[in-house]
Amino acid sequence: MQKILETIMSAEGSTDPDKELAGVAGLPVPETYRGVVVRADETSMFDGLAAKDKDPRKSLHVQEVPTPELAPGEALVAVMASAINYNTVWTSIFEPLSTFKFLKKYGRVSALTKRHDLPYHVVGSDAAGVVLRVGPGVTKWAAGDEVVAHCLSVELEDAAGHDDTMLDPQQRIWGFETNFGGLAELAVVKANQLMPKPRHLSWEEAASPGLVNSTAYRQLVSQHGAQMKQGDVVLIWGASGGLGGYATQLALNGGAIPVCVVSSPDKAELCRRMGAELVIDRSDFRFWRDEQTQDTDEWRRFGERVRELTGGEDPDIVFEHPGRETFGVSVYVAKRGGTIVTCASTSGFLHQYDNRYLWMNLKRIIGSHFANYREAWEANRLVALGRIHPTVSRTYPLEQTGQAAYEVHRNAHQGKVGVRCLSPADGLGVRDAELRARHEAEINRFRGQ
Repeated sequence: MQKILETIMSAEGSTDPDKELAGVAGLPVPETYRGVVVRADETSMFDGLAAKDKDPRKSLHVQEVPTPELAPGEALVAVMASAINYNTVWTSIFEPLSTFKFLKKYGRVSALTKRHDLPYHVVGSDAAGVVLRVGPGVTKWAAGDEVVAHCLSVELEDAAGHDDTMLDPQQRIWGFETNFGGLAELAVVKANQLMPKPRHLSWEEAASPGLVNSTAYRQLVSQHGAQMKQGDVVLIWGASGGLGGYATQLALNGGAIPVCVVSSPDKAELCRRMGAELVIDRSDFRFWRDEQTQDTDEWRRFGERVRELTGGEDPDIVFEHPGRETFGVSVYVAKRGGTIVTCASTSGFLHQYDNRYLWMNLKRIIGSHFANYREAWEANRLVALGRIHPTVSRTYPLEQTGQAAYEVHRNAHQGKVGVRCLSPADGLGVRDAELRARHEAEINRFRGQ
């Protein structure tokens, strides 16, 4: 592993980094590597605790694991950096169910997928690094290519997946519903998960947009989502967070009008630094009187606040992901004929809303889950062009992944939390210094938060 890292590091400051990186093709593949895992024999460790009291630092372990054989259509990547997503938090606290159930189910698909059914689960759904090897049938990528990986894993043997790969019956999220994820020194991906690494970004910056930027792109921009257009008023919950930070940028970049909902003055300031002008501090509102009863007066007051900011307009689109805590008010405030598009439920999966406001006002609820390859590619292209910027606020070394997940679980973070896997320090991997210099302030605006 050290020789691999030395070869990758030789590209730093080189006049021909691609030539230096091609040298990884001649290096042997390590028999083992370090990965962040949860263990099957620990799935009951948090039984009886509330979700908020479950501690990822106790369940996420860095351990040496065997390097799997590559299957046709796969690639082995030396992971320089990864990032924390909420699915890693769910994995670490074994909610809403143990991910070992996913691995067992995947293991029954074929002799090759049986590799994933193990007593440990290497987690992580983001990665930036260098291709080490490719399996049979891979022609688009080669050893030495600098890449980022999106997290859609599909088999594409069913007709249902060929109009929208997210509808493939064998669609899974890599590193959550499959093994060999990105929070590790090596990762196994399908070749159609790979995309070019944006050359003006460091490893940890390049690793951070994959899951959340692609998810936000499908939710807002794609034909499979809300199909956002210029001038749309877009209400964005958690607008300075992992998902919301990209939704805010996509809205601004696409000519829409974001109304950013945050939970503190610091987060409000981050939204303004991204260019948003309309910001609501949600700590001024209480949408639930108690655990069973929502406060419709607060819905109304929140809607009035949105109208104050927009000059009397209701949201054309509500960008939903908190779930239970906010879904009732989201349905209420969307404009007549408007769209609520939801991709997650970080505050609870059982949503309650008043259906009268949906059906009588002809609103729509769209369920959205990650993105297909084309959507992920387009989202990554916007990053590579310098139109959308990473939202990394802090990074941790691989050994402290548990602490990084703990911060995300407690919502004690801004933007994305990165993890350095093989990369020994922040700031490495930049190949286009000129493009970076033009966007340095935007790239770093979440740093230090």
